[in-house]
Amino acid sequence: MTAQAEAAAAAPEGTGRPRPATVPTPATATPTPAPGTGPAANTDTDPSPATDPGTDPTPGAGTEPGTVPAPATDPGTGRAAILHAARRAFALRPYAEVTLRGIAADAGVSASLIVKRFGSKEQLFAAVADFGPAADALFGAPLPELGRHLVHTLVGQRRAQQGDPLLRVVFSLGISDERSLLRDRFQEQITDRLATLLTGPDAALRAELIAAQLIGLGATLSIHRTGAASQAPPERLADLYAPALQRLIDG
Repeated sequence: MTAQAEAAAAAPEGTGRPRPATVPTPATATPTPAPGTGPAANTDTDPSPATDPGTDPTPGAGTEPGTVPAPATDPGTGRAAILHAARRAFALRPYAEVTLRGIAADAGVSASLIVKRFGSKEQLFAAVADFGPAADALFGAPLPELGRHLVHTLVGQRRAQQGDPLLRVVFSLGISDERSLLRDRFQEQITDRLATLLTGPDAALRAELIAAQLIGLGATLSIHRTGAASQAPPERLADLYAPALQRLIDG
């Protein structure tokens, strides 16, 4: 091949300007991946999804509904990425418009993996509406220490998971479709459960006010994603915010 022909072959497609010809380097053999192990391997295997689109990378920022961003890694099952994408989908669209295919695309997995992990759209939504694990973590301290524990746990979960454990309930307000289950579950698993733990008068009222303060803290951290609160250590946030919670706890 002549030098002019080599230069023409090196030109980017669609341009008339050739690149300078370069001296070819000896090719190195690239191992051929075994069947099923290359980039086109079965998507039903559990992926490690990247940070969710539209999330704020600032530690503790998170987006709601739930629209909570997926964890950077999801070793073993793909479950966390699926739940994250499902929380966002059910919060932002009517229940009837949400599809497993759409959730799968957002989570970076196949729809068959969602069926494998959760069974059906109804069962996946039931998992999204489950506040039980959040309640177990939030209420896992003696009453005299519960105020600080609530702040530490809420902030810690937001920063570790890049999403709020409670705030998705807000997206069910004024909704009369299946998403009203979020309100019912929140009432049962968070507010009513907390009321049974409190002693003294007005336990139900105090529990509702505590829940309101926790939602308010989560909303504030989400609004001020790069603000002072998002940068403050959990201990300092607890110093300032926990006393008001503890007064409600103590009655």
